[in-house]
Amino acid sequence: MTIRQGNALSPRGDSASDGTGESVPSGGSVPSVPVPSGGSVPPVPPVPPVPHTSDAPAGGADAPTVLCVRFRGAGGEAPDGAAYAGLLGMLGAFTPVVEAVGQDGALADVRGALRYFGRDAAGLASVIRVRALALYGVDCVIGAGPNPLLARMAAREAGPGTTVMVGDAAEFLAGRPVAALHGVGTATARALCGYGLDTVDRLAAAPLAVLQRILGARTGREVYEKAHGIDRTRVVPNAAARSVAAERAFPRDELDRDRHRRALLSLAGELGAGMRREGQVCRSLTLTVRYADRTTTTRTRVLSEPTAHSASLTGAAYRLLDALGLQRARVRALALRAEGLVPAERAARQLSFDPADDKARRLEAVADRARAKYGPRAVIPGSLAA
Repeated sequence: MTIRQGNALSPRGDSASDGTGESVPSGGSVPSVPVPSGGSVPPVPPVPPVPHTSDAPAGGADAPTVLCVRFRGAGGEAPDGAAYAGLLGMLGAFTPVVEAVGQDGALADVRGALRYFGRDAAGLASVIRVRALALYGVDCVIGAGPNPLLARMAAREAGPGTTVMVGDAAEFLAGRPVAALHGVGTATARALCGYGLDTVDRLAAAPLAVLQRILGARTGREVYEKAHGIDRTRVVPNAAARSVAAERAFPRDELDRDRHRRALLSLAGELGAGMRREGQVCRSLTLTVRYADRTTTTRTRVLSEPTAHSASLTGAAYRLLDALGLQRARVRALALRAEGLVPAERAARQLSFDPADDKARRLEAVADRARAKYGPRAVIPGSLAA
């Protein structure tokens, strides 16, 4: 069963507690809390446990014990580096098992925290959301499930200020397209659809041997387990991110193709700046388009060379969008994911004899320094400033 829980802040304008006895004004009026310069973050006060009673979470096999948390600023942007580090530290006050995901999210195994704090996953998610708002002015999109696979998929379904909880995996997965399974790419989904296995419930009904003949022994077993809601991976504390992602949700279903392209320009710039800051480059780029009916289309392009150059990422994103051939599609959100991250010093780069390209890269480095000193919007493309 999927349960949608709204923001812990009351919509009537009263106040809600952050779990420490302090009240926080509701109605979305919590001001952004500035992070002091120098990378320091506000201290995270301890979360006191509540007395354990018989109403505490039971902790059954299907009980949500993994949270996938995505952080969003007031304008839908990802938090800056210092705030993100502080948000990860805030999650660490609840559980030591926290894995950074991209530049705007985290996985948290709260198995032990549920019993220690005497709360269920929904209650813990509410406290996390209010605390993120109070300390950093950042909202959370949270998915909760019994494993990372279902928690990630639940977070994808959640809207701003909500938590989506997955109790029964079969009920949650039923009727979804196979491409909705986290980790199932376009080529795999196309191969399965060619055999009539276009939904997760049809996939789950197929024998393991059939899937292994279609996809191979290893991939067939992985997809078979995913279709049954089984995920053998674990949340790995402090694991290095293998991909980074950014998403833009439109305030209303958007038909304007120019607005789609401006959103991609912003997303590519955000990803590029983040990778350059971390000294990384990506090998491929994935575009996900979410439509008004909540269906999605995903396309991936392998880059000609590993890069973190914003112009190269923007060009690849535009080509992915153009390849979809959307005609007056009602787009609700766009997401870009940079995958195959490797350290920049280990990546081979083709020498360029184009002076314009060299000039663009030098200007990009200057813009990065300006953003680091004055904020992420200190230097932006002119089309985004309009």
